[in-house]
Amino acid sequence: MVEIVDPISKTGSNASETSVVLGSVLSSIDFKDSENGCLMLVSGDWTIESIETIERKIRKTKPPTTVSAIDVSALGRLDTAGAYLILSHADLLCSAHEHELRMVGDHPHAGTLFRLVGDAEEFDEHPVHRGFSIVDLFAKIGEGGVDFLKEGVETLSFIGHSAAQTIELLFKPHRIRWTSVFAVMEEAGLNALPSIGFLSFFVGMVIAFIGATILEQTVGATVFTIDLVGWAMLREFGVVLTGILLAGRTNSSFTAQIGSMKMRQEVDAMRTLGLDPYEVLVVPRVLAMLIMTPFLAFGATMAGLFGGLVVSWFALDISPILFITRLQETIPVVNFWVGMSKTPVFALIVALIACRQGLLVEGDVQSLGRATTASVVHAIFLIIVADAMFAMIFLELGI
Repeated sequence: MVEIVDPISKTGSNASETSVVLGSVLSSIDFKDSENGCLMLVSGDWTIESIETIERKIRKTKPPTTVSAIDVSALGRLDTAGAYLILSHADLLCSAHEHELRMVGDHPHAGTLFRLVGDAEEFDEHPVHRGFSIVDLFAKIGEGGVDFLKEGVETLSFIGHSAAQTIELLFKPHRIRWTSVFAVMEEAGLNALPSIGFLSFFVGMVIAFIGATILEQTVGATVFTIDLVGWAMLREFGVVLTGILLAGRTNSSFTAQIGSMKMRQEVDAMRTLGLDPYEVLVVPRVLAMLIMTPFLAFGATMAGLFGGLVVSWFALDISPILFITRLQETIPVVNFWVGMSKTPVFALIVALIACRQGLLVEGDVQSLGRATTASVVHAIFLIIVADAMFAMIFLELGI
């Protein structure tokens, strides 16, 4: 903290001096011991032209004692570069020893420039101790809450605009860019099927192994492993694995594609040509995901069931015929439709979150990285939340 005080009342007449002089005649820094602590005296001109040499020496020099104040009585010309160097060095010494920092002496511009390059609260006439207080905690929570609400409102606005645009184009199919739709279906759908099926296959195997172990120890009947694999894959894991994998694979791809176009100002060029970016970029991706996600979820479910069948066959001596027959007898077909009913929602989450984050990209590479990360994280989070809401709804409905 910095406080403007009378230098005479603070230094005292019996002050003893221990000076360490750095720099040239134009710019120097001294340390003076007084009854109220060590003063850091700055003198000469501290401007962009004269601080290069003294900056290197400051970094290599340690003060003789704890610095408690800055004396600007002998300070000459000063600009923002010099003010920043003085303040950063003094503030570092003050913070290292947990002391309050004051400014003494008169200078026409020092106080103003210190306030300009530093935090205004550090130059209050009533210094406040450094540290993270309960007020700072509530401030952080408040900022996070405001950001969350703002993000939610903007997301809902984007979803509404995209839904309205998609519904409008469905009544005017000649305006839909079918070439883009089929290209996205191939890229985000067919090309993703091997990885989704491969992952679901091993998840089905893991469920079968874990279920067989638990059922053998508890009820001594491993045949119920078939029921566990069927319920888990048909209702939950098939569609959830599809959504999560699409969130990691397709979301990042869509965001990077649209974000790169935004960086190269191709989106602005579309608007200049009279093209709606929602119609050109968002709607084809939404339609493609709505079409392909149910097929991907179906493939993931079948792959997971096949993984359970393989484990049951080779590890539990359950024949494939028995596995399939018990699935048909004990697992109602409604479980399959429960899983498939989630696919349109997951498709919309993946497509809309990816497109929105891509359109938020600015002109730098850092914003593209942030948007891609946010796209994947938000999509996975919303897929898990949506799945939990579906589970509660189906539980209340008794399905």
